[in-house]
Amino acid sequence: MADAFSVSVATPADNGPVGALLEASYPALMRDSYDAAVLAAALPAMTKANAALLSSGTYYVARSKAGETVGCGGWTHGRPGSGETEPGPAHIRHFATHPDWTGRGIGRLLYARCEADARAAGARRFECYSSINAEGFYAALGFETVRRMQIPMANGVRIPNVLMQRRI
Repeated sequence: MADAFSVSVATPADNGPVGALLEASYPALMRDSYDAAVLAAALPAMTKANAALLSSGTYYVARSKAGETVGCGGWTHGRPGSGETEPGPAHIRHFATHPDWTGRGIGRLLYARCEADARAAGARRFECYSSINAEGFYAALGFETVRRMQIPMANGVRIPNVLMQRRI
């Protein structure tokens, strides 16, 4: 199926397509794992494309042959939320696959690109703040669960997440 889509470095011009992808993906794929009230409060912030990621050179988009943005995800040296860095780890960031395109290897291909680029940049371990519904995806990639946690969002909402890590 990998020939049905391609992966490239995202740019600020991908803001609209990535935002549309996040708006399609997160509500549909997270609804069975989270309380509706928590999602209603958290999704407005979660479904916005992150301008800093789009400009980072380490965030990627997957496009169908027809040019539709069907997946996204990347990595940074800086920890989500604080931007703090330390030698060794890098951080998986804002992964999503369009609900109509799940199960076709898009997430795995995006992850492979992240791992290769992060390793080349000196990272030796990935950390990931996984949503509950994505824990199985990351586990299948070799990530191990470190602990359950609550991520603070806007308006005092806290969304349950899973801190995961993997040596690369």
